[in-house]
Amino acid sequence: MILSIAHARRVVVKIGSALVVDSVRATPRSAWLDGVAADIAALRARGVDVIVVSSGAIALARRTLSLTQKRLRLEEKQAAAAVGQIRLAQAWTEALSAHGLTAAQLLLTLDDTEDRRRYLNARATLTTLLGLGCIPVINENDSVATAEIRFGDNDRLAARVAEMVEADQLYLLSDIDGLYTADPRRDPHARHIPVVAAVTDDIEAMGGEPPPGYSSGGMRTKLVAARIATGAGCAMAIAVGHIERPLAALEAGARCTWFLPAPEGRSARKRWIHGTLQPAGSFTVDEGAARALADGRSLLPAGVRGLSGSFERGDTVEVLGLDGRALARGLSAYASADASRIIGHRSVDIEAILGWRGRDEIIHRDDLVLL
Repeated sequence: MILSIAHARRVVVKIGSALVVDSVRATPRSAWLDGVAADIAALRARGVDVIVVSSGAIALARRTLSLTQKRLRLEEKQAAAAVGQIRLAQAWTEALSAHGLTAAQLLLTLDDTEDRRRYLNARATLTTLLGLGCIPVINENDSVATAEIRFGDNDRLAARVAEMVEADQLYLLSDIDGLYTADPRRDPHARHIPVVAAVTDDIEAMGGEPPPGYSSGGMRTKLVAARIATGAGCAMAIAVGHIERPLAALEAGARCTWFLPAPEGRSARKRWIHGTLQPAGSFTVDEGAARALADGRSLLPAGVRGLSGSFERGDTVEVLGLDGRALARGLSAYASADASRIIGHRSVDIEAILGWRGRDEIIHRDDLVLL
């Protein structure tokens, strides 16, 4: 498979705070933003849809609000975001308008992508904006999100957006030119990995701790993003972003790491299930049920050995093996209170146990995605 921006029709570009904001002056890096806007204009000129996921709102407001300590409380982050979002939107508006492009701001929370109705509404808005020739600039809505409903990083948000709009490529612009076998800042023998065919547990184990400073990401969250994006059929690249024209450099063959999209096709519904970041609970299943899932069959109550969490019918839950390994993710056909009563029993006994007849499956295969 040949991977290049030249083959893309719809892309998502994620840009971190350290790239957008001058850390000394706490102001937008206008010249750098102009270069990125020029890259975006070049993509748009040949018909490529572009969505930007941009950090930087909180960093732009820290100094103005005298919030210079390293760690901020949630309410301080929310206050800084309320001020900084205006400045971030203005910076992107100025950069893009200089190249004849119209910026559109969209603020999302984790709930907006986890709730099916909000997810579809956001997708419709983004699709409409792209159809009108706009460049959507997205950030997490930190001014209203609580600790429990935050992404906490824009890498995973960008992956969810890429999945949402069925982008064929996602670019994470970073301070490093891709994935290494170990942290190259600490291990001189670390090897660069140009292509990752699949995001396995071994690949995810290569992610280190988040770097110091304002960033909340790091390689670990980028690998989580890669799992989400590639599972939705979207290729992803981690590339250096601090150079003057990062997208043009990537297109010209600059060193990066490409993550290949999963070969199997998934419906939009299953892509959404796969990308869920906060399952409401979990089922632990026996070996027979695990084999049945691997063969493409539904999960029946008889094969479930335990559950955790409080969830309603239709909520996303994780399916775990007896060793605790995540096997699948799906939509529960029963609320946790009812599911706890029928697990371990045959489907023919459900009506006698609950007093009403529900589905034979606790998760139907049409609502199930293997991990």
